[in-house]
Amino acid sequence: MNSPIGMSVRTRFAPSPTGLLHVGGARTALFNWIYARKHAGVFVLRVEDTDHSRNTQEARQVILDGLHWLGLDWDEGPQKGGSFGPYYQSERNHIYEEYLSRLEKGGHLYEDHGAIRFRSPREKVILQDEICGRIEFDLTNPGTHPDITLRRPDGSWIFHFVNVVDDIEMKISHVIRGEDHLSNTPKHIELYKALGAEPPRFAHMPLILNRDGSKMSKRDEGAALGSYPEQGYAPEAVRNYLCLLGWSPKDNREMISISEVIALFELNQINRRNAAFDLAKCFWLNGQYLLQMDLARYTELAIPFLEKAGISWPSYESLEQVLAIVKPKLKLLRDLPEWVIPFFTEEFPYDKESVAKSLQGNDRGESGSARLEALSTAFAELPLWNASALETSLKETAIKLGVKTGELVHPARVAASGRSVGPGLYEMLEILGPERTLIRFAAGAIKAIA
Repeated sequence: MNSPIGMSVRTRFAPSPTGLLHVGGARTALFNWIYARKHAGVFVLRVEDTDHSRNTQEARQVILDGLHWLGLDWDEGPQKGGSFGPYYQSERNHIYEEYLSRLEKGGHLYEDHGAIRFRSPREKVILQDEICGRIEFDLTNPGTHPDITLRRPDGSWIFHFVNVVDDIEMKISHVIRGEDHLSNTPKHIELYKALGAEPPRFAHMPLILNRDGSKMSKRDEGAALGSYPEQGYAPEAVRNYLCLLGWSPKDNREMISISEVIALFELNQINRRNAAFDLAKCFWLNGQYLLQMDLARYTELAIPFLEKAGISWPSYESLEQVLAIVKPKLKLLRDLPEWVIPFFTEEFPYDKESVAKSLQGNDRGESGSARLEALSTAFAELPLWNASALETSLKETAIKLGVKTGELVHPARVAASGRSVGPGLYEMLEILGPERTLIRFAAGAIKAIA
């Protein structure tokens, strides 16, 4: 696929290590990654860590881990290297010194109380933005547009300067970022001009807001990308949802593969309106992804949650067998342990309300003891132990007892799993096998009369 007007596409994500990766930043990284992949370009990760109070290895690692989790592999940057490093701004001081000297020699700088400031040429700046269209900025009034500081009195660098220098040095072709940076862009264009460099193409995306229209802060639910793996979201689902924050495939689809997004994505199709963040929609998408996911990938995502809960299993095949039948019930992977624990241990909890309702009595004052004993007798005589045979036997037993099938299903489920909800009863009993099932029915019968 050809790049726009024959241009070699190089995009970048340049986060500051603040201790979290905001979903807004994650979307910025995603759209830059998608655009680079669409045009067979290069996606650069650059960490803007000149703020020494935030510059810790832990804060850096949050960014790297978040991008890895989303599946956004960068071509140049930390852990990868590249021809235009270092990729941490804290290691690029000598480069900034050189560019500052160039501006000084060109007469573009002056000192103000120890700070180094850039002397604006006081012109109107026209920006042809890939998303926002043509915008004219009037920088002629120093009262509304004061000269920007490039270096503080303590010697530390200001974002505007190092950002422009790095984009020049790393040959960035497209700067795709949030609309909150739009007011900075004319100042940056002035710096490009003063340095004799051609500005990249700019594309400013709409902001992500809460549903009430307020700006999404790092404390809002769903704002921190790190909360998603902890809760058990699938990376594919979150990535899909982030794609829909300001962009859509134009056919009302909500589930769309990343390969399809890459094929369809265009900067000028990004919506100009701010995107409303809806965690409920992301939650729904996650459930759909888990439901439709192939078993191997589903198992890969599930294992860390089971290991964290201290659950072990006799074989990979037995694990897949259990995961397959609980899959339709699951919305978040963090809930998986409570769904599968009855399959892998006899020390599982019984829900008190379920025991009281399904084992200890019904609206006619009957306990589940006799029903479980009748089921045990019928199941013990089965020549084959599979879901179909178990279902047929249970229904025949219900007819003999003159009760509805539910009056046998519910106590059987609670006795077998400790819960009133779960995967298909017959599939569950097939996996448990006759010995474990009948032992649990006997224990359930005791609970019914306790």
